[in-house]
Amino acid sequence: MTQRHETDKPSGGAEPALVALDWGTTSFRAFLLDAKGGVLDRRDEPMGILKVPGGDFDAVFTAVTERWYAAHGALPALASGMIGSRQGWVEAPYCPCPAGAEDLGRRLAPVRTQAGHSLRIVPGVSRDSPGEAPDVMRGEETQIAGAVAAGQRDGLFVMPGTHSKWVEVRDGRIQWFATFMTGEVFAVLCQHSILGRLMADEDAGGGRGAGEGRGGTQEDAFARGLAAAGGPLLHALFSARTLGLFERLPPEGLRSYLSGMLIGAEILQARETLARRGTEARRVTIVGGAALAARYADALAHAGIEAATAPETVTTDGLLLIARAAGLIGR
Repeated sequence: MTQRHETDKPSGGAEPALVALDWGTTSFRAFLLDAKGGVLDRRDEPMGILKVPGGDFDAVFTAVTERWYAAHGALPALASGMIGSRQGWVEAPYCPCPAGAEDLGRRLAPVRTQAGHSLRIVPGVSRDSPGEAPDVMRGEETQIAGAVAAGQRDGLFVMPGTHSKWVEVRDGRIQWFATFMTGEVFAVLCQHSILGRLMADEDAGGGRGAGEGRGGTQEDAFARGLAAAGGPLLHALFSARTLGLFERLPPEGLRSYLSGMLIGAEILQARETLARRGTEARRVTIVGGAALAARYADALAHAGIEAATAPETVTTDGLLLIARAAGLIGR
């Protein structure tokens, strides 16, 4: 069932300290960490919470981790992500803003596995401000904790994905955040609307540097989408069809054009929302996969916003910090 991967960080013979799980909707990553965050072993599985047969999360957990427990005995285990949602193993109630690692560590949801192991699940974070619709995150709070552990205790974070998050952090705690359904809307429009009928598949690299066509490269199409984002969005969206019909963009550029338009609209709306809070978006840190982070960096530069990229280890660093805050491992 499991796949073994090479150690991510050299650990110099360090002893295991924590079983750390990143368990989302579509994927499941498990890490055996030492006390400094070194990855001693790792498993990656296509076993997100919606893909677990019969919802038997206990069986998946056991299959992935039993070798570690057999070799090292009792170890604390900590999981973050949608495994703590209402559709997951147990629901870990949301921790309200402002929230940092200490707050999360006090609200861990306990699970006792059938094999007798103790697992704790990190709660998500909620924001329920007067006069506004509530907002929630689950999994991103752990990545923010990892960025804080790396020394970034203040700033704005952009977390691209199916449900993109913009997060304001002060003194190591999440003070405010907002969700934008950019990724999900993009997928729905490409797969289930007339806009997708003329689109050709792009290269797996996220469209960067691929697909020369009549309208230029996919980067050109993406930039054109960014420029179109400033107008009325519901009207502008239809241009992702008409530019193809009139051969102003090639089929392999239409997805990038639509992506640019939606990401550009997200940035504009996020900037306006932050401005109403008295926060100016001058510099942000992107937390995400390399291909999508690169696209967001291009889009942010187009908007005049300086962007840096968080380390790839933010999830494991965050789990380690929360485990320390909860007293699961030594500081």
